[in-house]
Amino acid sequence: MGNGALSGAVIAVAGAGGPAGRAALLRLAEAGATVVGADNDPERLAEAVDAARYGAGGATVTGEPVDLLDLDSTREWALRVEKEFGRIDGVVHLVGGWRGSERFIKTSLDDWDFLELLLIKTVQHTSLAFFEGLQRSERGRYVLISASGASKPTAGNAAYAAAKAAAEAWTLALADAFRKAGGAEGPTSAAAILVVKALVHEAMRADRPNAKFAGFTDVKDLAEAIAGVWEKPATEVNGQRLWLTEKP
Repeated sequence: MGNGALSGAVIAVAGAGGPAGRAALLRLAEAGATVVGADNDPERLAEAVDAARYGAGGATVTGEPVDLLDLDSTREWALRVEKEFGRIDGVVHLVGGWRGSERFIKTSLDDWDFLELLLIKTVQHTSLAFFEGLQRSERGRYVLISASGASKPTAGNAAYAAAKAAAEAWTLALADAFRKAGGAEGPTSAAAILVVKALVHEAMRADRPNAKFAGFTDVKDLAEAIAGVWEKPATEVNGQRLWLTEKP
C-alpha cells in the first residue's frame, strides 16, 4: 500500500473528526502515510480514526484531543508527533466553522470573535508549531482549506469571508518563509491553499435528496486533492491557491 509521494510520510490532520477530516484520514492512509489526527471532540475523533484505520486495511492512524486554540498545547502536539514518528511531512488544516447574517447591517461582531478563533488562531498556532518540522522534511506541506467567499465576500458573510481571507494571508506568509528558507534552489517545503465553494458529504445528500449542491466539493474529492498536493514539486504549489470550484 502506498508507494507514491506519500509512502512513509507522517501527516498531521487538524480538525480530523468532521466529514472532511474522516475522508482525509482515509485517503492519506490509503496512500501510505502515517496519519495523526487532532480534534476537540474525543468521541468524534475516535470514530474517525477507527474508520480510517479499518478502511485502509490496518494503516497507522492515530488521534488525540488537542486544544488548537492554545499555542503551547499545539506546540506540544507537534513535538509529540515528531518524537514518536521521527518526522513530520505535512499538516492539513480542516478546522472549520461558519456564521453569517441575512444582511450586512445585521452582522454580529460576536460572530467575528467566534470565527477569528476557529479560522485564524488555529492556523496561526498549527503553522507556528509545525514550521520547523516541516522545513526539516524534504516533502513538507501545509495545506489550508479555504472558501471562494474569501475572494468575493457577500454582504451576509462579512465575518466569515474576512476570517478566511486572513487565514489565507497567514498561509501565504508561511509560503514566503518556506521560499526564503529554500534559497536559490527553491523551497523543499510548501504551503498551499485549496479553495472550495462549500463541502458536501453523504449525510447531507441523504438529508436533502433533492438538493443539487451546485459548485460544492465532495469531501472525498477534497481528500483526493489534498493527497495530490504531495504529487507536485514544492516550487509548483508553494504559495498557490488551488481552485476546486469555479473562480468567482
